[in-house]
Amino acid sequence: MTSIDTFVQITTTSKPDKRVSKRRGFGATVRSFPYGLALAWLVLATVLAWAFLPWLFTAYDPLQGIPGGQLKAPSAVHLLGTDLLGRDLFARIVYGAVHSLTGAIAAVGVGSVVGSALGLVAGSVRGRIDEALMRLVDVLLSIPTLLLSLSIIILLGFGTFNAAIAVGATAIAGFARLMRSEVVRVRNAEFVEAAFGSGGTFGKVLWRHILPNSLVSVVAYTAVQFGWAILQISTLGFLGYGAPPPTPEWGLLIAEGRNYLATAWWLTAAPGLVVVAVVLSANRVSQSIGRSTR
Repeated sequence: MTSIDTFVQITTTSKPDKRVSKRRGFGATVRSFPYGLALAWLVLATVLAWAFLPWLFTAYDPLQGIPGGQLKAPSAVHLLGTDLLGRDLFARIVYGAVHSLTGAIAAVGVGSVVGSALGLVAGSVRGRIDEALMRLVDVLLSIPTLLLSLSIIILLGFGTFNAAIAVGATAIAGFARLMRSEVVRVRNAEFVEAAFGSGGTFGKVLWRHILPNSLVSVVAYTAVQFGWAILQISTLGFLGYGAPPPTPEWGLLIAEGRNYLATAWWLTAAPGLVVVAVVLSANRVSQSIGRSTR
């Protein structure tokens, strides 16, 4: 065999098959696609659509019952059955999304704004102010969240908005501790020292450098707290401290069906599964945000 034949044989055998490489690349793409994350976003998008455009998903009135249609099992006419007054359960879940989501958003807003402000002041000022604020945070952390939220609701009164404030108050301590730790970490960074050395004032450095770089972890934590807030508001509604009847709030729906578990299981199973799906989806999205910000 000549040298030319050897060269041709080597180049022929070592040349990759484009069709095989394309198939392998497509298979690797399919296997690496984040199906769980896509499903989580789909669940959250669906629930948001329920909250803002509920009439696109059901033609039934969530407050008006159908005579003779009490406690009907799930069927093609009523996808999730009916309740004890003949009201379509799917319609009540769809229209109840706005109450649960707005309450969760308000709760997370209260906790994130107030808690982040406390953590920012404590981590940037330090000294006795830091110690005083952190002792206050420790006191809040020492009180069980459900007990604290119930105490606040008793003072403010029942309702979705008051329940959101109560849940948000229990989240202040977590946001404050996280924000303080991030502020302390960022303030000791070299670029912050360089900003002070170049003549930057405390307020400008705090606004331009410390605060933006400290909010990264807080954003991921906010997504976790969103699912937690939905669960807490549903718990308060289940106990009777949330939205009053006949408001189709998810926790209240579960409470209304607990006396019919043996005969109408769908009254508690359907809204309970919706709450579980939304909470798990929010946690999955928060994990993705946390990994992307590292």
